[in-house]
Formats: sequence, C-alpha cells, structure tokens
Amino acid sequence: MDLIVQTSASLVAILALAGLAWWLRLGGTPRLDSAEAAARAAGEVEDGFAPVATACDAGGAGALARDKEGRIMVIKRHGNRFAGRVLGPGAAARLARTAGAGHLVVDPGEPRFGEVTLDIPDAAAWAEAINRLGERQDA
Repeated sequence: MDLIVQTSASLVAILALAGLAWWLRLGGTPRLDSAEAAARAAGEVEDGFAPVATACDAGGAGALARDKEGRIMVIKRHGNRFAGRVLGPGAAARLARTAGAGHLVVDPGEPRFGEVTLDIPDAAAWAEAINRLGERQDA
C-alpha cells in the first residue's frame, strides 16, 4: 500500500511541475517565424543590430537579417536559444536542392559555427548579397 501512495504522490508532483513549467512557458523549441522574432534575435546576438530586411526559415530554425549598413547576419537555433554571426568577406552562400526543395546554405567562414541551411523566399537574391560581401570595395 505504501508503494501505491508513494507512486501516486510522485506522479502528482511530476504533473504539478510540468504544469508550472508550461504556465511559465519554460522549455520548448524557440522559433524564428516572423520579422519581429528575427529582429529580436539579431538584437540579442549583437547589441544595436537593427534589421531593415529579414528572411525566416520555413521551419523557424534560422534566419537572415540585413541592417541599413548592408551587414548581413545569419542566425540559427542553438539549443533553446539562438546564435548568430555577422557575415564578413570569408562568408559564402550557395543554393542547394534537398528533397526536391530549394535551400540556401550559408557558410559564415567560421568552422566552429558551421554551415546553416535555410528554406527561405528569395534564396538566390540572399546568396548573391552574401557572396558580394567578399568583393573588394574601394572608397
């Protein structure tokens, strides 16, 4: 009988903690599913980064953001947060076909950060903009 009481009490405690976590909106998988969410994540990655254009991955796992200075940031999910990099001259992008769909593969030029694959609208235009970052610019 003691085992049944202990098991029942443990089950009630587990359900209470799960309910509290749900009520506090803890855990879960964050998504970049809007321009506002991408702008918020970009601002968290680099203070003061204010995007004027964004493109969010169809699955919400990442995004691209461009500011008024023409800098481009790639953002990806990292655990239950987002990580991002402002792309520099070493960055490259290419279009890839995966399971019949067109995707943009962004290589920020940092092996530790890794490539980011995004299913975004206007992938070709974003790839061209990213690849132009490496061009020499004269004053």
